[in-house]
Amino acid sequence: MKLAVVGGGSTYTPELIDGFARLRDTLPIEELVLVDPAAGRLELVGGLARRIFAKQGHPGRIVTTSDLDAGVADADAVLLQLRVGGQAARNQDETWPLECGCVGQETTGAGGLAKALRTVPVVLDIAERVRRTNPNAWIIDFTNPVGIVTRALLQAGHKAVGLCNVAIGFQRKFARLLDVTPGEVHLDHVGLNHLTWELGVRLGGPDGENVLPKLLAEHGDAIADDLRMPRAIVDRLGVVPSYYLRYFYAHDEVVRELGTKPSRAAEVAAMEKELLAMYGDPALDEKPALLAKRGGAFYSEAAVDLASSLLGSGGTPVQVVNTYNRGTLPFLPDDAVIEVQARVDGTGATPLAVPELDPLYAGLIAHVTAYEDLALEAALRGGRDRVFKALLAHPLIGQFEYAEALTDKLIAHNREHLAWA
Repeated sequence: MKLAVVGGGSTYTPELIDGFARLRDTLPIEELVLVDPAAGRLELVGGLARRIFAKQGHPGRIVTTSDLDAGVADADAVLLQLRVGGQAARNQDETWPLECGCVGQETTGAGGLAKALRTVPVVLDIAERVRRTNPNAWIIDFTNPVGIVTRALLQAGHKAVGLCNVAIGFQRKFARLLDVTPGEVHLDHVGLNHLTWELGVRLGGPDGENVLPKLLAEHGDAIADDLRMPRAIVDRLGVVPSYYLRYFYAHDEVVRELGTKPSRAAEVAAMEKELLAMYGDPALDEKPALLAKRGGAFYSEAAVDLASSLLGSGGTPVQVVNTYNRGTLPFLPDDAVIEVQARVDGTGATPLAVPELDPLYAGLIAHVTAYEDLALEAALRGGRDRVFKALLAHPLIGQFEYAEALTDKLIAHNREHLAWA
């Protein structure tokens, strides 16, 4: 089995490598290719990756290359984890929206749209090159904004599934609180990427006992603290929202907060510099503790589970992924991309049925889906007017004065990445 990781020079990659090494019986990789145009950091990451494999006794071969076509040739699956423009572009996404009193964040609001505009054309070019080289390869997208990027891939006819680590993070957290194994916890996880709610937490499978009320009663303070939301709000909802919902439920508070501290991108850039120095140490043969602060917890387990299910080597039959709606949420078009539990096998992902949603959740999902439609149109076709319409449609913006100003700022800060600008 051969896997390729595009964006393999990311500081995230040792988390992925550690999972591949530990779970080698589930996903028996013979060759792993790390592909990245940044040759210097790729060699640092690749060196550590080989040492991790060696320490854990993984027999697989790790190859590093800046040649995309050679890297993805004959791969059974290609995992995308790239960031167009790097942390510098992310820093801009997180700062210029604040000038208009809007949240600055890399996956939602104006910053999220900027990332989509930079990313979609690049990902589609990569996917087309994968298809020309190896049309049977699965594409697993971990590149944000995952919902929009996955929809672009699917609409272009690629064999693609989107992946996020939010659900597996909740699963692991709830398992610890309940003192059970993660495999015993099934989430009623519903929504769009970075816009989801845990409507139930079931023991033993989709039809198991819903212990969410027990979790909220006994551990509500801890859960609310992790979400950075008031316990009273979580109790009132009776569900567990993704922490990304804080950008919607406490937008103005978050904007004030973000204006008083360095951006997350600045923190991550400093962390990455330190991590890359560590990765260059020939004595280091395991992922460093600092990597846990970088983000992406349990990403490797989720990636192994998804890849092994798609490639028929094992994996959990039901897992949370991003895929076509196909009538699962009846108020959305079939080709909207949703994030729900799905049955995954060699044919792809088939969403499981979900209960009828409260309008409180369905309304916001429909609103953000409409924005994502316009965002993808802007990413595919370009043009100031399309950018403006997408911003105007976003529930975190929604005023023409803000949309006009943000359109100008977005284009000014991203001109080098926008072919049409």
